[in-house]
Amino acid sequence: MKPGTVLWWGRFDPDYSRNRILRQAYAALGWNIVDFHPLLSGLVGDVEALLRRPPPADLVHLPCFRQRDMAAAARYARRHGLPLLIDPLTSAYDKQVYEKYHLPVDSLRARWLLHYERWLFSGADRVLADTPEHARFFIKTLGVDPAKVNIVYVGAEEPLFSPAPLPAVGNELEVLFFGSFIPLQGPQVIVDAARIYSGPPVRWTLLGQGPLRADCQRRARGLANVNFENWIPYRDLPARIHRAHILLGVFGPTAKAGRVMPNKVFQALACGRPLVTCQAPSYPDELLASQNSGIAWIQAADAAGLADAVAELASQPEQLAAKGAASRASYEKYFSTDMIREQLHAALTAMT
Repeated sequence: MKPGTVLWWGRFDPDYSRNRILRQAYAALGWNIVDFHPLLSGLVGDVEALLRRPPPADLVHLPCFRQRDMAAAARYARRHGLPLLIDPLTSAYDKQVYEKYHLPVDSLRARWLLHYERWLFSGADRVLADTPEHARFFIKTLGVDPAKVNIVYVGAEEPLFSPAPLPAVGNELEVLFFGSFIPLQGPQVIVDAARIYSGPPVRWTLLGQGPLRADCQRRARGLANVNFENWIPYRDLPARIHRAHILLGVFGPTAKAGRVMPNKVFQALACGRPLVTCQAPSYPDELLASQNSGIAWIQAADAAGLADAVAELASQPEQLAAKGAASRASYEKYFSTDMIREQLHAALTAMT
């Protein structure tokens, strides 16, 4: 469809990286963005819109994680004859059943949540998926019409996350993980790897907060090569990445881990740092097969494999800069801002 005004609907976080990147892509494609933040999230947002009267629009966009706003956004879109594009980024059913294991798959609550989310997704005219595996999940599990699904990678904000020279290699290298300490990320695997690590001296740094941090700190007791840092502002993150020599991705054993490519992976690659992360079908096949991607692939939940991968990188410090350049080249080939803009354009064109 031709560029016009897109109404971003719901109580979303405009500073979340996925939203920032898509909004930049919309603007680059010539779209005017108008926000509608209901005071009361959930089922009554369209009633509130009747009173507040958002500006006329040509498209309604429902940002990531806003499933609770889907029904109201769909009603508003239908009432005004507008197409609805949703960017869920995840599935509530997937999170509760296959990531957090809060609901057994055959439980009444899980079956109800699956039915409810299928109904919500059916109200969209276009569904964005951040990986091919999420697209398959939306189609196979949530019953989305394959013709309505487009893949748009998460990417990184290139003005912020850009290459920088590696810091000098002193007495030890720094291996950096940053995240929200959730099961998908497998931060315990990192601590377990640090405990059995036997390569050249490295310092393992885990940055962030989240539900598994306390357990990681307990596991790390007595380890002089592991330290923890509190979360820092988003705009300070690139500089912190640049201070490290090796970046870590995710290592969790959950089914959800095989469906995602997390922010930290894109950001590490964009900054031109060697990366160690678990192999997953969510990544492009060509990237997984590449011998010069800047990425060391290991199996999920494999602490020994992680320790070995870091030891191999640390034993060849003279090659880290070249591996970092390969990481950036992988980012530019598969996940650049231009690629994301083209993917969004394809999704919008398919709605004509």
